[in-house]
Amino acid sequence: MWSRRTSRTCTIRGVIEKDPYLWLEDIESEAALAWVAERNAETAAALAADAGFATLKERLREVLDASDRIPYTVRRGAFLYNFWRDAAHPRGLWRRTTLEQYRKDDPEWEAVLDIDALAAAEGEKWVWAGARVRHPAYDRALVCLSRDGGDAVVVREFDLTTRTFVEDGFQVAEAKTRIGWIDADTVFIGTDFGPGSLTDSGYPRTVRRWRRGTPAEDATPVFEGRPQDVSAGGWHDSTPGFERDFVFRSLDFHHSETHLLTADGSLVRIEVPDDAHAYAHREYLVVSLKSGWLGHPAGSLLAFGFDAFLAGDRTAEVLFTPDGRTALAGHSWTRHHLILETMRDVSTRIEVLTPEPGGWARGPLADVPPLSAVSVVDTDPDVSDEYFLDVSGFLQPSTLYHGEIGAGSEILRQAPARFGTAGLTAEQYFAVSEDGTRVPYFVIGPDRSAPGPALLYGYGGFEVSLTPFYGASTGLAWLERGGTHVIANIRGGGEYGPDWHRAALGANRSRAFEDFEAVAADLVARGITTPAMLGAAGGSNGGLLMGAMLTRSPQLFGAIVAQVPLLDMLRFHELLAGASWIAEYGDPDDEADRPHLRELSPYHRLGADRAYPPVLLTTSTRDDRVHPGHARKAAARLRELGHRVLLHENTGGGHAGAGDNEQAAHNSALMHTFLWQHLAPQERPAAG
Repeated sequence: MWSRRTSRTCTIRGVIEKDPYLWLEDIESEAALAWVAERNAETAAALAADAGFATLKERLREVLDASDRIPYTVRRGAFLYNFWRDAAHPRGLWRRTTLEQYRKDDPEWEAVLDIDALAAAEGEKWVWAGARVRHPAYDRALVCLSRDGGDAVVVREFDLTTRTFVEDGFQVAEAKTRIGWIDADTVFIGTDFGPGSLTDSGYPRTVRRWRRGTPAEDATPVFEGRPQDVSAGGWHDSTPGFERDFVFRSLDFHHSETHLLTADGSLVRIEVPDDAHAYAHREYLVVSLKSGWLGHPAGSLLAFGFDAFLAGDRTAEVLFTPDGRTALAGHSWTRHHLILETMRDVSTRIEVLTPEPGGWARGPLADVPPLSAVSVVDTDPDVSDEYFLDVSGFLQPSTLYHGEIGAGSEILRQAPARFGTAGLTAEQYFAVSEDGTRVPYFVIGPDRSAPGPALLYGYGGFEVSLTPFYGASTGLAWLERGGTHVIANIRGGGEYGPDWHRAALGANRSRAFEDFEAVAADLVARGITTPAMLGAAGGSNGGLLMGAMLTRSPQLFGAIVAQVPLLDMLRFHELLAGASWIAEYGDPDDEADRPHLRELSPYHRLGADRAYPPVLLTTSTRDDRVHPGHARKAAARLRELGHRVLLHENTGGGHAGAGDNEQAAHNSALMHTFLWQHLAPQERPAAG
């Protein structure tokens, strides 16, 4: 089914209108797919036939398949596991090695599961969706496989010793399943058990305990949420000496309740604010605040004694307190320490916290260059103080470090440069938004004596932060050609903590749009570009941002790309996982929310009386998160109104838009060819 209702009338500025393109929401109907094929052919003729397209795509594919990429790993016992795609393994190879081997220039890898071979043997376009490995034995895995990239997966038990699927092991049919080990013969599972087992958002509503050798439908229920919740789930903490079971229900995208599931099946609520994130780590309860609590501001990270907290003690040890320029970016445990990642004006800092009798000692872990990002790739919190650390920047390829806290570190891997950086710089600027808020943004590109082509990227939602990174594809396809790349850290993201996100929620969504518009105007004021040479791109929620730019401020841009976009804000909650985002945007069925959703809905703001820049919309038939109908209907409406629009719909790839490196290279080449055609037409044909 493509929606909960198959027809609808919409009130737009007091006029009752029927949506003439509802038929395009029928994802795999013959008529809809025929229409999509026509649009794809138009896009191929306009972009894939460009003189520089084939060469650009080939170079992008070479970067994605390069054998000298850093193979990032996850430690599971004695082995370091890695999932690898290249030209010989387009769907991917799950493999493993030892740290001793990994230190070598050419490690010996042991193949664990070949997805290409599996796909060929079974005649399915399998895409790797991860594995839940049993801890601490690391002998079995629950392998998740997606058909052509969707969020829904099939689950199969896999023996890591024999490297084969377990005959008559745990198996789950295709669904948006949550599953995890309890012990060798038991799992927690939430999946599609039939009517009443899923939420309105399409995720599991029940948690059940399933024993090996019994039918899944006979699994014992232990917890259930409400239909209007986003989801429910359960997990087993298998830390030796601290084994516990937990269940939760996500009330909406930003609020949840967590309970300790006791041995007798009773529930003990973890009494923290429902917008906080809380979890147990050994003797601690760790709480990340999204709003003020117990005198601590939003954005703080707190630690309590777990048993003492359940007994009513609310004495917190403060691990992090934000300020106006600094926010928490993440944290990771080793056996005896906590590694804390923070952002100051969107650049990362990292330090080590160590619990001591009188509190927590603090010290630096690594020096990070300005305008760079550092991330903890992996730790081994049950066994050692080992860590793997990745450091990169806009013009600085990744360096992977391995170390042990208190014992120094070594460079394990350094990624080679993928594009020329001569004459390029990375700078940070601040624009002033309509309400006076200072909005940071990064500019990566050449020192310009005159304006030139620029690409402005943004997201602005769900507390997602856009931190510095080395973008090989963007560098090759845009920077190396002479373009400037700009990243806007607008409100709605998490760059300055929960308040930065909350500022653009619901009826205040327009603040994110105003921030993006302010950055666009600031780029022009600084002489970096002109409206005719400024492009904008964003995906998913960033696709909504692109739709807003198209309908609010078309005069600011020379071309716009919206990838897997959210565009119909009066029906998003009816389509696939859309109901799960009501907490972010509002509820179209609520009369209090409907006016602002109608006002910001790009699909409903499109008109014939405005001049729009050319638009490229991309989506996937297999996207079971953001419905492809958003892009399809917007393309149809723009065509009807006589505007310039191209649509490319990949038949696979899911919400990522690509299921392998071939598709990823094709999509990237389409986008950059489109932008270069419109923002730098005097420099065509595109350089390879």
